[in-house]
Amino acid sequence: MSEHRRKPPQQPQGGGRAAARRAAQQPGPGRRSAPSSSSAARSGRGESDQHGSRAEARRASQRGAAAGGRRRGADPGAGGRGRPGKKRFIDYPRAGKQGFKRWLPSWRLVLGAAFTFIVLILGTVGIALAVVQVPSAQKTAQVQKNVYYWSDGKQMVVAGGGALNRQIVPISKIPLSMQRAVISAENASFYKDWGVDPMGILRAVVKMAQGGETQSGSTITQQFVKNTYLSQEQTLKRKATELLISIKVGATKDKDDILAGYLNTAYYGRGAYGIQAAARAYYDKDAKDLTPSEGAFLAATLNGPNLYDPYGGQGPAATAEKNTKRATDRWKWTLDREVETGNLEEAEHDKWVAKGFPTPQKPKPATNRAGQIGYLTDLADNYVVAHSGISKTQLDRGGYQIYTTFDRQKVETLSKAVEEVRKANIKPDVRERDKFVQFGGASVEPKTGKIVAIYGGENALEHYTNNADYTGVQVGSTFKPFVLAAAMTHGKRNPALGETQSDSQRTLVSPESIYNGNNKVTLRKYNGQVWHDNDGSEWHQKNDGEEDKGPVTLRTAMQFSVNTPFIQLGMDVGTDLVKEAALRAGLDKDQLAAATPTFSLGTSAPSAIRLAGAYATFAASGKQIDPYSVEKVEQDGKPVYAHEIKSDTAFSPNVANNVTDVLKTVVEEGTGTSAKLAGGRPAAGKTGTTDENRSAWFAGYTPQLSTAIGMYRVDPNAKKQEFLSMRGVGGKESIHGASFPAEIWADYMNAALKGQPIEQFEPAQPLGEKIYGDGASPSPSAVPSAPASAAPSTTPSGTPSKSPSPSPSASRSCSVFDFKCKHGGGNGGSSTGGPGGGPGGGPGGGNGGTGGDPGTSPSPDPGRRPGGGGLFGGMNG
Repeated sequence: MSEHRRKPPQQPQGGGRAAARRAAQQPGPGRRSAPSSSSAARSGRGESDQHGSRAEARRASQRGAAAGGRRRGADPGAGGRGRPGKKRFIDYPRAGKQGFKRWLPSWRLVLGAAFTFIVLILGTVGIALAVVQVPSAQKTAQVQKNVYYWSDGKQMVVAGGGALNRQIVPISKIPLSMQRAVISAENASFYKDWGVDPMGILRAVVKMAQGGETQSGSTITQQFVKNTYLSQEQTLKRKATELLISIKVGATKDKDDILAGYLNTAYYGRGAYGIQAAARAYYDKDAKDLTPSEGAFLAATLNGPNLYDPYGGQGPAATAEKNTKRATDRWKWTLDREVETGNLEEAEHDKWVAKGFPTPQKPKPATNRAGQIGYLTDLADNYVVAHSGISKTQLDRGGYQIYTTFDRQKVETLSKAVEEVRKANIKPDVRERDKFVQFGGASVEPKTGKIVAIYGGENALEHYTNNADYTGVQVGSTFKPFVLAAAMTHGKRNPALGETQSDSQRTLVSPESIYNGNNKVTLRKYNGQVWHDNDGSEWHQKNDGEEDKGPVTLRTAMQFSVNTPFIQLGMDVGTDLVKEAALRAGLDKDQLAAATPTFSLGTSAPSAIRLAGAYATFAASGKQIDPYSVEKVEQDGKPVYAHEIKSDTAFSPNVANNVTDVLKTVVEEGTGTSAKLAGGRPAAGKTGTTDENRSAWFAGYTPQLSTAIGMYRVDPNAKKQEFLSMRGVGGKESIHGASFPAEIWADYMNAALKGQPIEQFEPAQPLGEKIYGDGASPSPSAVPSAPASAAPSTTPSGTPSKSPSPSPSASRSCSVFDFKCKHGGGNGGSSTGGPGGGPGGGPGGGNGGTGGDPGTSPSPDPGRRPGGGGLFGGMNG
């Protein structure tokens, strides 16, 4: 057979078609592959078949590009032949989207995430609710007693806490009006919520974030849980536990049981836990007999009893006046709120509003407060709350061991000294003027600051205001040592220089400096110019009995309590520096009057504790230590507080020793001779008496002990509280610091120091220069070493004369400093008056107010609960 007729060899299957398939399945990235011409020829197909294979390859390549992106190879997982890839469980970032859309979650993704979060939260809460168990109420709500100890470690008394002032009553014995008042004021959704109020919590958080008033956001159920099952610590763990238990209690406990539990465990003030104790404490009736108006008030006390008791509480913000206004406003708001929530008919509301605020009775002390014990435990309680971080609520729950500084023997000795003088001289059944006489006293160790004894009144069961603590009684001339200390520390100002001068520009004052001791000397500024009050009037200071003493040394002026030298000395030094000296010695700024000229004569009203503590600074040669009453506190045998003694140098030792040397003259040869101690024991002190005999003081010290004794009259039942004149008390024409107060002081100090070694004061070294105040002659021949009446007179010149003092000056018109001068009242704080008197006769007002502002003068508050305010409660003492 010829060559050209020979058949071509047989090609394997898959020639041109296989090549086309391979080209379609393997498009190169950015490169299109076509079958070779030889392959096309071998396929036995024509030109059209070749073109068809290339077209298929192009389409396959385009499909691969669409699935994998531009110039992207086929996804190995695509399954070949253009099948879609496997979907992800969470399509994020989102496939098939470009730019920011790839990161924008779909609505399915958002809903899924929210649903998952809710499921997790519910699951967590569910597990927590299953794990958390409601504790035993009987174990954790049990209130214990506090145990107080004397300074020697022996038990003083078991008091506070316990079931003494808690009586559980069923809901059937709690008036429906009381229940509704509390629900309306505290938690209007109580019967509808499930134990917690998320919106209430949110509102509280927002309020705090905005800097507003702190709110708890707690429901009645939460309060019940906190009071009954949990501690009072403020931690996130305790709060979280409270929320979980509240939900569980709200779901498992009857609402009436929860409400009854809350009303029976809540604190209403006055030591009353539970509605029954509160009803007795405020209205002396059973809870079932409370009126809707009384219930509205008691509901108000739950908002903070210290600030809502109309008779006052602890601290300067809780005065009787401020508390009464707060309580009245909250009571009215509660009644209004009951109408808003549908818990009180409007007619019933109007009836109780028309009757006015349901004023509660005055606080009554508990029965374990007999004698001085109630005053001692109150003083210790106030100190613990102010210094240890233990709250009043925690302390009232009990369980603490409180070790005090009180010396049992000295407490009994001081009480005995007062009561013997009272029994021998004060006879209210015989003399009208002997009614309402009060004594107060305190004794402090100069070297440690320990309060070793106080006398708070006849009996804490009958007289609940602690007379050793803040009472508003002005101290008169016992303030003069602070004027002398300021003069010897800073000096008299230079008349040629400006009002503000450095110590280097001044002249230090010696106790032998000479000042004009005549009566009604014209008061002058430091530069010699006549001082004028706001009315433009001059001031002519009086001496007691309007006696003229002539030029006298400051030592002699202190010895016989001559007023004119010290009011002028205060002007020469600056009353601001006199005030600073008093503060450095240990008096409290809240108890100091405004620095008007008569500030130097004792218009201030420090407590007996503070006055004794300030005099202790002189006894300790200028070292100042704040008085304290609690050494340590333990709970279940574990220490929770320990006192640390901190001292400061108030005055240089020589300044303090010179003050002591001058005050020794007062006791040895001046107005305080009735305070001399037995056995030649040295003592330093000062008498003090205020206008119209409204108060009398003796404060003095030895190196071992500093004591202050005060005496005054005030009718606790009077509608208008005011200090009363003591002229005629005890059958005496007048009462002054050298009489009953000095007698009590000497009796106590002799007994308290019996058996102790006689210690001498550090000797004073010469100090300052002998200057001459305005009106005093520089001629030595014109200056006697002591007034003509050098020996102590029957009526000391530092105390009131036999007849009432006349007006300050016959030619002087009434000024803003003396609101009632035309009535003969309201003069200075000394025994002879001075510019700055407030309303005559008023407590802390008529005895020499504070620069014409009667509202700033201190006043007694017989309605305060025992120990409120004062040294350790906020108002300091």
